[in-house]
Amino acid sequence: MDWKEIIGIVAGCCTTIAFLPQVIKTWRTKSARDLSLSMFLIFFTGVLLWLIYGIVVADLPVILANSATLFLAGILLFFKVIYK
Repeated sequence: MDWKEIIGIVAGCCTTIAFLPQVIKTWRTKSARDLSLSMFLIFFTGVLLWLIYGIVVADLPVILANSATLFLAGILLFFKVIYK
């Protein structure tokens, strides 16, 4: 693993972990009223496309970061639907 991959993995971890506080808060409060559904749908689509891109070019940092982010964004979308 070279320094570019390490930077990519660290960057992916930072941007993915940034979602955790929102997921935890939404789960604890059972409220997703302040989350924008359209923003998360667009974001979810973008992350899915980044994941597909990462798979096509076989870029491990892109695959790992976007897999985790897609999972967390999916949880928030789920909460948005069930916690109306």
